[in-house]
Amino acid sequence: MTTYIVEGMTCQGCVNAVTNAIKTSLPDVDIVVELEGGKVTVSGDDRHAVICAIEDAGFDYKSVI
Repeated sequence: MTTYIVEGMTCQGCVNAVTNAIKTSLPDVDIVVELEGGKVTVSGDDRHAVICAIEDAGFDYKSVI
């Protein structure tokens, strides 16, 4: 599992947008989004695909923790 820090998520709609974008690119991963703190945790190791999906959904990827 890899955790990404994402800025700009403010509501459940944002959570859904990020989740759907990642699932479109990587349908077999597990995703946990914590709105407070802007954390997106994803199984698998295709960091590039996850970061691109986050950015394509309109959010700012900041770091991996």
